[in-house]
Amino acid sequence: MGPDSAGAVPGPACYRRGGPLTVTDANVMLGRIQPAHFPAVFGPHADQRLDADTVRERFARLAEEIAEATGDRRGAEEVAAGFLDIAVLNMANAVKKISVQRGHDVTRYALTSFGGAGGQHACAVADALGIGTVIVPPLAGVLSAYGIGVADATAMREQAVETELSEESLPDVRDLCARLSGQTRDELLADGVPGESVRTTARVHLRYAGTDAALPVPLDAVPAMTADFVRAHRTRYAFTMDKPIVMEAVSVEAVGAAGPAGGHAVEQPSREGALAPVATVEMFTEGRWQRTGLYERAGMRPGDTLTGPAVIAEDDATTVVDPGWQAALGDRGHLLLTRVRPRPRMSAVGTEVDPVMLEVFNSLFMAIAEQMGLRLENTAHSVNIKERLDFSCALFDAEGKSDRQRPPHPGALGVDGRVHQGGAATQRGRDAPWGRLRHQRPVPRRHPPPGRHGRHPGLR
Repeated sequence: MGPDSAGAVPGPACYRRGGPLTVTDANVMLGRIQPAHFPAVFGPHADQRLDADTVRERFARLAEEIAEATGDRRGAEEVAAGFLDIAVLNMANAVKKISVQRGHDVTRYALTSFGGAGGQHACAVADALGIGTVIVPPLAGVLSAYGIGVADATAMREQAVETELSEESLPDVRDLCARLSGQTRDELLADGVPGESVRTTARVHLRYAGTDAALPVPLDAVPAMTADFVRAHRTRYAFTMDKPIVMEAVSVEAVGAAGPAGGHAVEQPSREGALAPVATVEMFTEGRWQRTGLYERAGMRPGDTLTGPAVIAEDDATTVVDPGWQAALGDRGHLLLTRVRPRPRMSAVGTEVDPVMLEVFNSLFMAIAEQMGLRLENTAHSVNIKERLDFSCALFDAEGKSDRQRPPHPGALGVDGRVHQGGAATQRGRDAPWGRLRHQRPVPRRHPPPGRHGRHPGLR
């Protein structure tokens, strides 16, 4: 729950190593992880179940500490649910950031969930992102390890070109790509990759003259590459330019099958009757404890469907189907989670200070400011903005008071005209016309430190 990870050692409190409360413990507390259906690999002899009793005691103690310090008397399960809400929102904001950075509308995509804990939060993260479909592949809990075992072997070569895109320069580029393709193919053959499985792809990295933002497009005829580049540039940066297009570099990637292909169809006998849970458990969801069916993924058959709330357990992962979602097992062993009921609309939170909602809105507002900054960085022509990040974005209330601000870089001017140094925000009094800056986070530098007076050398 805190700013640091518990790591593998000591791990979460439920791992029986004296670790701190973590998001895993919150899932245990809320019944989203069931110790009876979790591998018994804990304790000094690696033969015990998760320690749910310690988790309940620690959350009860934490709830008492919160009540004594703030007067906010909420149950232990409500405390755990609050931490989980904040964790889910932080995951969703990270996805928003990379999607906005690349110019994608995340709501048009499906969310793929993997990792042992991914399925515990997949529906909630998808709801926070406005996504209605989640895919949980087979072996989701060990997908990275499995993927390395069956991944294709690749070899890459890249070489600078620095010439204008034209019909005259294209033949030389094609010859260069052919030479690099031969090198990458030979490298894979030397590693024992079957020659019949090797395929190569050539890409040309294009940019507008006078800029340094190159985007790769497949090697093709000049009109086709121009169209691909313009489309990609508009998607990524939301504008195009009336400038010559330069071929900055070419890259060639050779790919060969190094292992058996996965994703084979699941051959299992048909089921007689409807899918039934192996147990009924208590899970805290939608603000209350609810009787929830627990299913074993190994016992599911293609075409089986179940409606949330539900818990699907397997040897290496747990998937939680939240209320309003439905899970169906595909013929290749993947779970397809689909929202089948409209998301509930957020009701007014009132005027009382709620620590969970305070942090939720704090994260939401900061995410908006950061997305504004990413959009400005992507769409800017100025090197000062695009490279030196010499700007700042902020949210203001109806009275013009600054509520959240994207961290400026050293040298970026604040709303009061004074220079920010080292990511520290200049604050003004409450009666100042532009109000007071309420939120600031440090950011890494990409340029030289400020001069003696807080301004960069040469900055006027």
